[in-house]
Amino acid sequence: MDATQANQPDDLSPYQIHSRREIITLMRNVCEHKQLINMQGNLGGSAIVTSILDVDEDAGTVVLDCAQHDHINEQLLHSDTISFETALEQIRILFFVRRIERCTHQNAPALQIDLPQSVVRLQRREFYRVPTPLAIPVSCSITIPKVSDTSIMSVTVTLQNVSGGGLALIDEYGVLDHTIGRIYRDCRIDLPGGTLVVASLELRNAQEIRLLNGRHVWRLGCLFMDLPHGMMTAVQRYISKLEREQHARSTGRMG
Repeated sequence: MDATQANQPDDLSPYQIHSRREIITLMRNVCEHKQLINMQGNLGGSAIVTSILDVDEDAGTVVLDCAQHDHINEQLLHSDTISFETALEQIRILFFVRRIERCTHQNAPALQIDLPQSVVRLQRREFYRVPTPLAIPVSCSITIPKVSDTSIMSVTVTLQNVSGGGLALIDEYGVLDHTIGRIYRDCRIDLPGGTLVVASLELRNAQEIRLLNGRHVWRLGCLFMDLPHGMMTAVQRYISKLEREQHARSTGRMG
């Protein structure tokens, strides 16, 4: 599976646009509306909230605000897949690029990417994913049967991001079955504040990613299956909390 496809929910081809003119217009609208963008590389778990500073149609480039911490910029610069997610008028915008480079914008440091070749537009707001904070990791306990006998074992993994439709897990030691369509039942997700969500997860994509130290781990994209209303409410409440915190950080209002 292509790395740019592994981060996407399934069946997005009807929502993809390839027209250069439409993509330029969309990038400019995101810029003019000053929409926040979740930008994430596949190296070292690098992720920041950024915004588009400029769109150069002639050069075919998009200029973005850079991270305050340079080590995060370095991780993004060395990533070979960078994903972007934002929302414009309740429509989710998703795109990927292969590389990013340094530049300057109005005499200040910035980052620059080539105009993406395609962009996904999704009106299904429930699939908008929010990265979970590295400082406060969210764990998920998954029960799996042992191959050798009839006993079971419990594996604890960390959430990378979460949405109303599902989540992404980091399988640090590669102990989970990565078969697409595999269903893990009664997974226990410990949200901050003592909230426990019990859910069945269906594996929809798997991607091996390389960390900054050279180590390889697996990123598993999963969908919630028949999540009870009470559990969905808890997930949406947590997502809203993360979005408020991201906005506060981007505007410098965090205490």
